[in-house]
Amino acid sequence: MKKEARRVLEGLPEEFRSRLHNVEIVVERRPGKSKLKALGLDPEQEALYGLYEGTPLPERSAVYPPLLPDKITIFAEPLARDFPDPAELRNQIRLTVLHEIAHYFGMDEEEIEDLGY
Repeated sequence: MKKEARRVLEGLPEEFRSRLHNVEIVVERRPGKSKLKALGLDPEQEALYGLYEGTPLPERSAVYPPLLPDKITIFAEPLARDFPDPAELRNQIRLTVLHEIAHYFGMDEEEIEDLGY
């Protein structure tokens, strides 16, 4: 999955790729129940495919840049469970990575949904 996520990054148009700084992509098995609850999600009902953690670009200050890298986490188990077909899985990884990158650029859920991610 990490290889596919990297492929998505490499395929981004240069205007976006050149603005991604200090972003780490991590693949984890699944989100913990406490993480889901902290996000306001029901651990028994909802699947989380990805998560952006960091300071979106529009909220950054030149005076106080973020100290830690931003992090995009891809959750392998829910993705593999919900998308058993390899082509569908690759497509959903692509959509998930693009969705989380959109958060990095400061977009909220509604704006991302309007774009189809």
